[in-house]
Amino acid sequence: MKKILITGALGQIGSELITKLRTEYGESNIVATDIRFSEEEAQKGPFEVVDVTNPDRIYQVAKAHQVDTIMHLAALLSATAEKMPKTAWDINMGGLMNALEVARELNLQFFTPSSIGAFGPSTPKDSTPQDTLQRPTTMYGVNKVAGELLCDYYFQRFGVDTRGVRFPGLISYVTPPGGGTTDYAVEIYYEAIKSKAYTSYIAEGTYMDMMYMPDALHAIVQLMEADPAKLEHRNAFNISAISAEPMDFAKAIQRHIPDFKLSFHVDPVRQKIADSWPNSIDSSAAEAEWGFKAKYDIDAMTKEMLDRLELKLK
Repeated sequence: MKKILITGALGQIGSELITKLRTEYGESNIVATDIRFSEEEAQKGPFEVVDVTNPDRIYQVAKAHQVDTIMHLAALLSATAEKMPKTAWDINMGGLMNALEVARELNLQFFTPSSIGAFGPSTPKDSTPQDTLQRPTTMYGVNKVAGELLCDYYFQRFGVDTRGVRFPGLISYVTPPGGGTTDYAVEIYYEAIKSKAYTSYIAEGTYMDMMYMPDALHAIVQLMEADPAKLEHRNAFNISAISAEPMDFAKAIQRHIPDFKLSFHVDPVRQKIADSWPNSIDSSAAEAEWGFKAKYDIDAMTKEMLDRLELKLK
């Protein structure tokens, strides 16, 4: 990778990925794009307004900046997609197809993330294999499975160097929650600092996979730099760092804030989504094919989240 165009650059992943990539590859080599303009980001490096449902605009920006890689992050997340399924399809699938076409036309390397949302209630719940039954029951999940297959198709049919991972819930102190089912695992840290109490919309005992954002960003770069000859799966690698339920986060926080209290008021929509996802996933294919290994466990992540948010929320 030398010059990279990022769609959805102001979102949960993109807002931190552009910072990491500018550090790794140089500010002038990272072209951040989003559907809205950001003066702050435009001052740091190239920034363009791009609506991913407009294929001509993606092509125009990619061509003008002579990029060699697209990292396509623009998407509606799980809970938001359930509220607006038609819009989610148009953005998540239409945008992906448009970006893949530009990658094909300009011979670009391509990354897009999938998700544990690509699994469904009939998928094995524990140590979910890399290759397994995928019958999701959400629009977001349907989008992700279709996206995985579409990226495989563009690699096999057109030779586009497509790569991707299935992200678990991502936890960060930088960007606020953005409509995901696992967002409780971000909100709980904010509320621990603000009020020493949190009411979880996910039920006690509901395990889901999670990852601290620095591990997620490192995984993207590591996969994109990996030897293509070693990538048997190429797209939609299982990756994870933590399998946890709400009380696990509460206990980790209580080691630093002993009087923190956790209560529950379950949101049936998001709980139904969570119940359809795995309890834990098997990341061994990513470990074997490109050396994936997470650095942060729940305790290391909790300490850093609380330290960072203490400063941020002062």
